[in-house]
Amino acid sequence: MAKADISRRHHDEPMATMNVVPLVDVMLVLLVIFIVTAPILTHAVKIDLPKASSQANITKPEHIEFGIREDGSLFWNGEPVPLEALPARFALEAAKQPQPELHIRADRLVHYEKVAQVMAAAAKAGMVRIGFVSEPTAE
Repeated sequence: MAKADISRRHHDEPMATMNVVPLVDVMLVLLVIFIVTAPILTHAVKIDLPKASSQANITKPEHIEFGIREDGSLFWNGEPVPLEALPARFALEAAKQPQPELHIRADRLVHYEKVAQVMAAAAKAGMVRIGFVSEPTAE
């Protein structure tokens, strides 16, 4: 009777090891599927492309140096220009291809209203590349 108690107790205990055979079977099936489908995924049309040697055409667009002094005077590439002449000049520059960049250099004591007027005139004329130029701080 002691032998029967031991065998019954042995069958009632949960198994301590995990059965990995089904996991290995699934992995092998997936491996076979990937081996079969991989050549199908890399199917491409063979094309004999012509050979040509060319160099990149790098063109730097010109830029407009626009200065605004503290007293409100305006300068287009170093020459004085009145505020009333800006829309026509900006429209002429906006029509160029490639469109030049507008670099605004404003004195730090200039009223923001003057800078806003210049930017508004440039935007209305179609200028899209507008930037501010500043001096780096020495720290």
